[in-house]
Amino acid sequence: MLQRDGKRDLSRRALEEFKSVDLTETELQRLLGFGTRYKLDGFLKAHGVMIDDYTIEELRGEVETLERLGF
Repeated sequence: MLQRDGKRDLSRRALEEFKSVDLTETELQRLLGFGTRYKLDGFLKAHGVMIDDYTIEELRGEVETLERLGF
């Protein structure tokens, strides 16, 4: 499990976990505290990570986030 060794280290370790397919996009989004997928996409693009697939689990995660935000 990831431990918080500072924001930068958390981001680096989260990216490593994501790239090794241990985390879904939804899990990574929650771990890093991004309220929207748009913010996560920007973060991933800034770190050179391209997204290949979009799963039903990720869609459900986005729906949950939007509902939590009142949309």
